[in-house]
Amino acid sequence: MLKEISVQTIIDSVDNGVVVLDLFGRVEAISQKLLDLLNVESVYSYFDIEILFRGVTLKKIYALKDNILGNRVVVNGQELFCDYFPHVVNDNVEGVVLICKKTHKYLDAVLESSYDGIYITDGDGNTLRINKSYERITGFKIEDLIGQNMKGLEKKGIISESASLLALKDKGVVTINQRLKSGKQVLVTSNPIYNSNGEITMIVTNVRDETEIHRLRGMLKENTKVKDTIKREMDELKIQLLETKFLVVEDKKMIDTLKMAKRAARTEVSILVLGESGVGKEEIVKFIHTNSKRKDKKFIKINCGAIPENLIESELFGYIKGAFTGADNNGKIGLFEVANGGTLFLDEIGELPLHMQVKLLRVLQEGEIVRIGDSNPIKVDFRLVAATNCDLEQMVEEGRFRKDLLYRLNVVPIVIPPLRERKSDILGLTDYFLKSINIKYNWDKSFSSEVLRYFYSYDWPGNVRELKNCVERITVMSSDNLVIAEELPHEFKVKCNNIGLMNTTDTTGTLKEALEKLEYEMLHNAYQEHGNVRSAAKALGIGAATFVRKRQKYEENR
Repeated sequence: MLKEISVQTIIDSVDNGVVVLDLFGRVEAISQKLLDLLNVESVYSYFDIEILFRGVTLKKIYALKDNILGNRVVVNGQELFCDYFPHVVNDNVEGVVLICKKTHKYLDAVLESSYDGIYITDGDGNTLRINKSYERITGFKIEDLIGQNMKGLEKKGIISESASLLALKDKGVVTINQRLKSGKQVLVTSNPIYNSNGEITMIVTNVRDETEIHRLRGMLKENTKVKDTIKREMDELKIQLLETKFLVVEDKKMIDTLKMAKRAARTEVSILVLGESGVGKEEIVKFIHTNSKRKDKKFIKINCGAIPENLIESELFGYIKGAFTGADNNGKIGLFEVANGGTLFLDEIGELPLHMQVKLLRVLQEGEIVRIGDSNPIKVDFRLVAATNCDLEQMVEEGRFRKDLLYRLNVVPIVIPPLRERKSDILGLTDYFLKSINIKYNWDKSFSSEVLRYFYSYDWPGNVRELKNCVERITVMSSDNLVIAEELPHEFKVKCNNIGLMNTTDTTGTLKEALEKLEYEMLHNAYQEHGNVRSAAKALGIGAATFVRKRQKYEENR
């Protein structure tokens, strides 16, 4: 060995902490840098290195007679990485030089922040570094593995197979399923790290818990099932919408309303459909009947406001022969009996006279009717759906509608939003009505994009009924195949809210092309105004996913 003063001079000139040990593991020299790292104030001439530097034994160093790099040890409360360099003379170890440095705090933080286990070995398969996640996943203790060679771990059965050794052998990335001594299985991926000379200096292994992977796969599978279920429901709903006359739906609010109606349709509870005049309440009621268990039975509609008050009881309940002057000699069956087994739709229920409200309530409670002039009750079984544009609660307060009947009717209320609140339906309905007229009269008429802008901007106080009327009016009165804005009624343009209308002379092309141009401009303008997808989609009355899908489609085709 070098003289002590020479050794001390040399090791003090090194940036890292250095310890020189003799054949018996006693300290011959220790650098000031290491003392500073360890917060040790004085030098102990002789002490057992196994006590100070736990984790790598002298016996192991002497047996290997080779360098041991990157061992993680905790000394005097300080975490260090130590490289061990044995001094070999005539195949005998005569001493060891240790070079120690503090672990890099940032690298350490990165390793410990990983949810996956990290296992690092040197180029010979010796364990250098393990993070806490590996300890959590495997149940092994870090201190039991540091310094261990992967061959030894395989031989002892601690692990079934070492991906690190396979990576060293194949000189490439290796992924295997590894079985641990505890019986647990983990997925490991080993990635070799090369130096500038093309030599493998380190193997970094990523370890994942197979149990956790299976759990995540299960969650993904379950989420996929939910997604597929929703898709099937939406596809089924679309099919039903296509099969339902005059029911054209694009707006999210209306789709949600139909989903609620469909759920209620599968039950036998009474349903009250509410909404302004012209919103399409009757079509929603037909949709309910079509999706009910009674869809193959009769659908009877009664407009409570269209039947004279003095005839309404005989129309609903029927009568026997000779029940009153002018009665049919054969008697007459009432609409309640006609609807037996099917669905009874009472439209404009708010127009039903009070004395008939009492009789209707009795029918609903007892499930039977008595014809006028008869005393024998007749059992009836029908599903009741009522509709009105009146405020029935206000009518109850005014004494014009019975509270108990309202409770009986209003088991499931379904509110149909007005057309001004479901703007996305306007263009679809316009297209539908126009196609119907073209088919009826064998025409090929279309609307200019400016007409469609007026339609979209208008509030439609008369809702779908007013839209249908307007489409028919301007289509029938137009002498050309292309209907332009000048042909719109003057009062319509005066009332129309022109905010957002764009001056354009582009009135060519088909209705489909005009609709697409308008839809793209609306999507573009909404995004420019609101600055984000969610707000823009909300302003247009559609979902964010629909907004993105439509916008991407148009931008790809431009």
